[in-house]
Amino acid sequence: MTAEPPHDDADWGPEHLRQALDAAGVALWSWKVDTDIFLMDAHGFKLWDIVRDGSLTFEDMSEKVHPSDRDRVRAAFSATRVMVGPYEIDFRILAGSDVRWISARGKGSDAGITDRAVTGIFLDVTGRKQAEEGHELLAGEMSHRVKNLLAVASGLTHITSRSSTSIEDMAKQLTERLTALGRAHDLVRPLPGNQGDAALLGDLFAVLLAPYDDEGAFSGRIRVAVPRTGVGELAATGLALVVHELATNSLKYGALSVPEGTLDVSGTMVGDDVEVIWTEQGGPAVAVPNGEGGYGSRLLSRTMNGNLGGSITHTWSRSGALITLKIDGRKLAL
Repeated sequence: MTAEPPHDDADWGPEHLRQALDAAGVALWSWKVDTDIFLMDAHGFKLWDIVRDGSLTFEDMSEKVHPSDRDRVRAAFSATRVMVGPYEIDFRILAGSDVRWISARGKGSDAGITDRAVTGIFLDVTGRKQAEEGHELLAGEMSHRVKNLLAVASGLTHITSRSSTSIEDMAKQLTERLTALGRAHDLVRPLPGNQGDAALLGDLFAVLLAPYDDEGAFSGRIRVAVPRTGVGELAATGLALVVHELATNSLKYGALSVPEGTLDVSGTMVGDDVEVIWTEQGGPAVAVPNGEGGYGSRLLSRTMNGNLGGSITHTWSRSGALITLKIDGRKLAL
């Protein structure tokens, strides 16, 4: 049986090329250097969310670029006129209410410009960028959790040593507290088989805060009184991260760092939403933090705004921190 010879280049016409570009999600563009006119194919207009009506300039395109990336993009495109060889730049654009990541690729140098026009392609790389951001957040979260676990272990050991009468007693108390932390992780673990809510809100706070109380979650210096409402598996994971972060900070710097400090966690329903007030008293004098805070502060804000659809606000007084958590009731059930 004779093998079929390879196809000739003549078999590849404009229609085949267009189909290949559409399949790859590639948009073609050309920039007229002298007139600043910017040309794109139909996919380019759709990608940038621009109505194809009249002439389009590079400055018009720049207005669609995310303000944080705009100067960088303008400088990069200007550099294509003098930069020899291929180039690539990734940037964000505003397409209606969406933020998209675009990769612009082409080949620069005035020496090779035909009719004073620079040409290239646009690719939508939003999915790749979101995956990269997710990986970076996960890596940062894992590093942060390891540091926090070390701080928690050290703090729990210190707390236990204050109330222990012997090495055996200390070992017993410390084991009980570490076991309580383990129960908290079990509590917020997603339930198999679509079994519904992972926990009640009060149970979640009680189990997560029990290791930080010398005498247990409700009989010592930590008081919890929140509405009886269900917490879904996704929300429980985010809320556990928030409670763990706040408790760790209190253990390191706030009311839980001293024997006489107290913590009151109270909550109310505001319509379908939940408002939780975290009140610390009797700890070291509180100073208002400078700057935007570190990774922990950003993680708290991102978790409250994203996973829980709410907000977190801090009120600083010398007697202790007062933190307000507002949680979207619809997201709390997820």
